[in-house]
Amino acid sequence: MSEPARMPDSAETSAAVLTAAGFPKMPARALMALVVSPDGALTAAELGEILSASPAAVSGAVRYLQTVGFVHRVSQPGSRRDRYALPENAWYIASMRQNPVYERLADLAETTAAALPEDSAERSRVDEMGRFYRFLMARLPELLDEWESARLEA
Repeated sequence: MSEPARMPDSAETSAAVLTAAGFPKMPARALMALVVSPDGALTAAELGEILSASPAAVSGAVRYLQTVGFVHRVSQPGSRRDRYALPENAWYIASMRQNPVYERLADLAETTAAALPEDSAERSRVDEMGRFYRFLMARLPELLDEWESARLEA
């Protein structure tokens, strides 16, 4: 009997860091399993084996990853099993360009600030948070373009 597939410890540690930063645990582990897989794609059964996870846990993880743009489903001709794959382009750039979280946070900061007393310390902090997220939204496209150029030069 062969030993089940598993992720390198460093990939598990990377998933733990993503989780500590707020990423859900099982999607973080599934993402790292895909990143370290030979072709960047795995079936749900393969993910379940690698992660020692139930089909329901894997289903929830890939559904989350699809929602945020980190993976997509690829049908396999002649098979009932789909594979979950990282996008062919740089997945991190695609996900960041399509991620509306900064805009949502900036909008929420503005709404929150409007509910706080004028000239108060708390309103000032919330205003600064909103300005920071708007700054990130403005700068991120340029920064990602710069990264893509640097990546292609390497």
